[in-house]
Amino acid sequence: MTPSAALSTGIGSSLPREPVLRADAVEVGYPDKLVWHDATFSVERGEFVAVIGPNGAGKTTLFRLILGLRRPNRGRLTVLGEEPRRGNPRIGYVPQRHSISYDTHVSAETLVRLGASGASWGPRFKFREDREATRRALEAVQASELGEKALGQLSGGELQRIFLAEALVGDPEVLLLDEPLSNLDLRRSRELVEVVHGLVTERKVTTLLVAHDINPLIECLDKVIYIANGRVATGTPEEVLTSRSLTELYGVPVEVLHDSRGNIVIVGGENPHEEDRP
Repeated sequence: MTPSAALSTGIGSSLPREPVLRADAVEVGYPDKLVWHDATFSVERGEFVAVIGPNGAGKTTLFRLILGLRRPNRGRLTVLGEEPRRGNPRIGYVPQRHSISYDTHVSAETLVRLGASGASWGPRFKFREDREATRRALEAVQASELGEKALGQLSGGELQRIFLAEALVGDPEVLLLDEPLSNLDLRRSRELVEVVHGLVTERKVTTLLVAHDINPLIECLDKVIYIANGRVATGTPEEVLTSRSLTELYGVPVEVLHDSRGNIVIVGGENPHEEDRP
């Protein structure tokens, strides 16, 4: 497959089902800035996908489109066969930033259970059901022993597991994780990736994870969505993360190197760092 094809079509698994996420010639931007354009790709059910690229490229913007918080300027985006809409209970979301005070006494179990309560409408007479859903969510992220602890007592890696449980408690079909590895060391990053990969494998929950460093994820991924230079490349890691493909994406020479441990190093192509707009 040529890099040009990787830029124009998503390469998913061979599952004969409607894609969970489909983008057809999508363009998104602001009055004074085009974020990316002509993006055509798909994500299949049960895939684990990394969304990567330089700061300001539009990774968080993709999540905002999926969550129904923005609309494309042009083209069409569908999620689970529908137009994106706010508050879709079929999508679990862990945002990039949480405001947790170190002196808070709210327990991890309480936070997760609130996620279960918030997933339903109408009168609440489901305490037992919510508690059971909370137990299952904590167990799924290997955090059962953390339930009674106050959030302010938890480490960064432990907090990420609790936030993941909160997103998972409503039994979503799609998980969106916005930079959950950003403040974790390499060991904690790999541990969290293993937890997420287990969810993808066992629950078949389609997962998109925004990351700056591809290396903790590389062995678990089905697909990469690489956003840079106003364009989107998608395919398997072996197809996208090559010197040829990224040189075409950036429009300048890019080298993809591999160190003695198998880690990927991308040299060149990065734009000056700036944050995505809200």
